[in-house]
Formats: sequence, C-alpha cells, structure tokens
Amino acid sequence: MKGNASNIQVKQLNRNRVFRYINSREKTSMPEIAMALHISTPTVLSIVNELEKRQMVEVNGEFESTGGRKAKILTAVRNSRYAVGLDITANHVSITYTDLSGRALNHRRIRKPFVYSDDYFAELARLTEEFVKEWDVPPEKIEGMGISMPAIINSREQIITNSHALGVYNVSCRSWTEKMPYRCDLVNDANAAAVTEISGRRIPGNMVYFSLSNTVGGAALFRDDLGRIKFWSPWQGDTYSLYEGDNWRSCEFGHMVIHPGGERCYCGKEGCVDAYCSALKLADRTEGNLERFFLEMEAGNEEFQKVWEEYLQNLAIAVDNLRMCFDCRVVLGGYVGSNISPYIDRIRRLAAEKNIFEKDGSYIDACRYQKEASALGAAILQIERYIDTI
Repeated sequence: MKGNASNIQVKQLNRNRVFRYINSREKTSMPEIAMALHISTPTVLSIVNELEKRQMVEVNGEFESTGGRKAKILTAVRNSRYAVGLDITANHVSITYTDLSGRALNHRRIRKPFVYSDDYFAELARLTEEFVKEWDVPPEKIEGMGISMPAIINSREQIITNSHALGVYNVSCRSWTEKMPYRCDLVNDANAAAVTEISGRRIPGNMVYFSLSNTVGGAALFRDDLGRIKFWSPWQGDTYSLYEGDNWRSCEFGHMVIHPGGERCYCGKEGCVDAYCSALKLADRTEGNLERFFLEMEAGNEEFQKVWEEYLQNLAIAVDNLRMCFDCRVVLGGYVGSNISPYIDRIRRLAAEKNIFEKDGSYIDACRYQKEASALGAAILQIERYIDTI
C-alpha cells in the first residue's frame, strides 16, 4: 500500500511538473520537456496524453525537422481556468482577472471609500459579477477570487486582526468572503504584490518586497518550503513560500525605527520607517497626487528636490537594514516604487555607501508591476491553488 501511494504521489508530482513547464512557455515539445525535467520520454508521452484528454494541453502543429521525426508543438490551454483578484484600499477598489498565464488580462480601478458594512460587501460582489460579465469570463471556469487589503490576516483563525488603513480590528474574514460570488480568500496586499512580482521576473534566490504606499510594509519570499502560502516560479523551477511569521505579522518594515526619538508614526512610536518613507511624505505636498510631486520636482521645484533627497537618504537606511537582515534582493514596490525607476541608480549608490560587506547596490530593483499588482497577486494565488491539484 505504501508503494502504491508513493507511485501515485510520484505520478501526480510529474504531471504537475510537466503541466507547469508547458504552461510557462509559449510552446514546447515532448523531447524538450523530457530533457528539461529529467523525465523519461514514455512518461512524458503518457502525461501529455492525459493532459490532452483533460483539455489542459493541446497540439498546435509541428516544429521544423532537425533530422528525425518532427516534434509536436505543445501549448497549455490557458483559458481553461480563470481567477479574479480585488485590491481594497481606504478609497478605491481595483479589480482584475487572469487565466493560467498569470497575466492581468483586464483591470478596472473604481473610487469607492471603504466602509465596514454588509452594503459595502454586497457592492463588492456586484462589482465583481459586473466585471466578469463585461469581459465575457465564463463563470463556470472561474476557480475562485482573492481579495488583497492592507491588513494583518490570521489565516489559521480566519480573522483580520489589524488594519490601521481601513480601521478594522479583530473581525472575521467570513464577513467578507461569504458575500462573494466565488470561492474567496483574503491576503495581505504586500504579500499579494510580491507574488505578482516574482511570478513575472527572474529573481536569483530569495526576495524582499518593500511596499512604499500610503503605509509602509512588505513581504519576504524564500526559495524554500518555509511558509504556508507556496507557489512555483517558472523561471527557476523552484517552489517559493511567503514567510508570514509566528503571529502573521512578519515584514512590518514600516515599524522598524531608523531615527530614535524622531517623527511620530501613526502607531505611536517615534522614528519609524513609515514616518519617513510612506508615499504620503511626498504626496501630501501635492494634495495627495504623487505623480504631480514627481512632475513638479523634475520641473525644477527646489523644495521638492530637497524633500526627495531626504526621502532617498531615509529609504537607503531602511533598505540597507533589509539587506543586513535578509541578504537578498530588495524590490521597491507600492506607490513610490512604481515611480522610482528613474532614480534607481541614486538609491543604489546611497545604499551601497552604507553596506559594510559590499560596495554595490545592484541588489535593489524597482518593481516591474506598477499597476494593480496586489489585485493580480490575489488572483494568481487562486490559479496556483488550482494548478497544485493537477
């Protein structure tokens, strides 16, 4: 019985690896799969035939001959499943959807102030169904939906323990999920954005995502089986996991103190990163319009240039602390991270000056996904949950 169970597990593992490999490429062939995954050709053939019967893989012609029999072109049927993702902020709701590709197919951002009420949740459900209908997404093919939010979420107890941004504390996740039209999970917004970031780029090793929005937070992604939320990266073929901490409060980078006795943070402490590196530090000077801050700064506003330089100096301290703690790549995300690409060399130099081990800041990157990263990540996690079952 143990032998049979082991064989079944190996078969499922190989089937999952083969599908993920096919899905991560625009086109491939059985010889390529066998070579890349070190699986015998007969085993690959058997798995591909099974996936074809399940309408998850299809043959789309043949490759040019290299001297022998032409290899069949294999592609994943990516529209066989979909997932919807929402991102909730204090003032907006963002909606997107994806298929097995993990790419955002369409998205919408709606101004809608958050209110913790049944009417608000019912409106979320209505907006979701309206969005699905607008883009002709077959409801029967939707595996589920994810909702990201700026909150600490105890996934074991299914409780939102703390969300300063939304003014919500110690409430059940069911009040959100039971109103939704599809199977639904809640996820921290920085965790969701980090999933999006690593699913679409080559990351050598581990990664810290530093979220610089109206509040400062982050996520840590480790290339090991250390966390509860796991997913596969097509680039390295590795399994990554989100580190959530013993009390679901990991990576609250905004509450690291970088200036003891300094500016007061909303949490009550003095000198927190959040008090120096939130997007509001910049946007408050332009009536909440962050893009306008950068435009006016580039146009020659000397006051804004001074504010930006101070911001970068404080950001460099925080980034160097993250490098010392995690010794891995740091991706700058959130509202500021979405605007920081033109200044990435400057922040790299500032961080390198503080690093006692290396005079190189190339480990710092600007986020690749600048819009709806959290909503997409919430949807990608639903797709990952489905692919795990293949």
